[in-house]
Amino acid sequence: MKDTVLLNQTELKPYSFKKETADNGAVKITMDFKVHSSNYHEITTLLYNQTFEVNVLGEDLSFKGTIINYSASLTNLYVEGAAGDFHLELLEIQ
Repeated sequence: MKDTVLLNQTELKPYSFKKETADNGAVKITMDFKVHSSNYHEITTLLYNQTFEVNVLGEDLSFKGTIINYSASLTNLYVEGAAGDFHLELLEIQ
């Protein structure tokens, strides 16, 4: 598993990570990661961009990608100490 993924230089630490090749040859990554109340606003604001410079550290993988699937176990993490699971799928823009 990759321990750090950068989206526009913002670090995410996925606890689940999968890399695939789409039918058109583009890279697709799927990851699950925790978001805590302390960084909820930063992460959700970042994800609103929908398109990112993606870098997977520990692997020679960098590409421009866009969100094709996204979900969160909680939609309000403003409660101090709360944490939620985020699921994110990104597809390389060719």
